[in-house]
Amino acid sequence: MALPGPLSPRSVPVHRPARASFDLLVGDVLAALEPHFAVEPDHVDVVVEEAPMLPPEWTDDVPLSIVAPGPEGARVVLFRIPIAQRCSGNEDLEDLVWTVVLDRLAEVWHMSPDDLDPRPR
Repeated sequence: MALPGPLSPRSVPVHRPARASFDLLVGDVLAALEPHFAVEPDHVDVVVEEAPMLPPEWTDDVPLSIVAPGPEGARVVLFRIPIAQRCSGNEDLEDLVWTVVLDRLAEVWHMSPDDLDPRPR
C-alpha cells in the first residue's frame, strides 16, 4: 500500500483531514451559489466553526448553524461537527450541507430555499 506524499504518483489518493474536506465541500456549495451573492443587496459571510459553545444546562438538539448579525451584514456560521455527526456518508453530508446553507441564506435574503437552489430538480 502506498502512502500519499509529495513524490507519490497521481494515482495515489490524497488524504485530507475531515476539516479540510468539509471546508472544500462548503466552498463548492458557495461557488455554485455565487450568482446570488452578486445580486442580493444584503452582504453575507459564511464561516465554518467546529461546534457551538453551549451552556452546560443545554438540553435541546445541538444547532447545525446560526445566523448572526454583523456590522457589515449577516454572518452564517456552519457547525462542522454537529452536521457531520448527523450523516452516515459523504452523500448525506453533501445533502445536509446544501440544505443548511440554502435554509440560512434564504432566511437572510427572505426567499424560498428552492428559489436559491441551482441544482437540477
